[in-house]
Amino acid sequence: MDFARVNRKITAGKHPLTKVFPGLDVDTGFKRLFANNGARQEVLAKCYIETIPEDMYMYIDDSDGHIVAGLDYLKTGEPWVLYLDVIHELVHIRQWREGRPLWDRRYSYVDRPTEVEAYEVAVKRAKAMGIPERDIADYLRVEWVTKGEHERLCRRLGLRVIESHAH
Repeated sequence: MDFARVNRKITAGKHPLTKVFPGLDVDTGFKRLFANNGARQEVLAKCYIETIPEDMYMYIDDSDGHIVAGLDYLKTGEPWVLYLDVIHELVHIRQWREGRPLWDRRYSYVDRPTEVEAYEVAVKRAKAMGIPERDIADYLRVEWVTKGEHERLCRRLGLRVIESHAH
């Protein structure tokens, strides 16, 4: 699989995107997210990943549009999952730059337009990388959604709902 892999030697702090994910600047998935009209270069120059020593995944800090990521997660997470997560969060960066509401509480998490779009991009990229559909469905399984919500998200994204490896 060809994708930008995480730098496992990263320390806590604020880092350029390409220090945490070397090669992200030339990655197909990243390049598709931002038009080559200066937006791509601006995101690379201004956006950063803040790594923190907490047990967590990744999210967007909408005060200035940067990614926050758990240090242990970056050091131990499955490489393709970390990559899809950063692509997902970069979709949110694009949405934030467009002035879209990232956390519109009128929607449940799996129905929120910004989340659906970010997962659509991640799922499309996962399929292009040859990730098996069962693994992609597992990727969409997060603690804060119910089994029914997970199934709804899978169906919305064109994935068969298959019993998980993990469950």
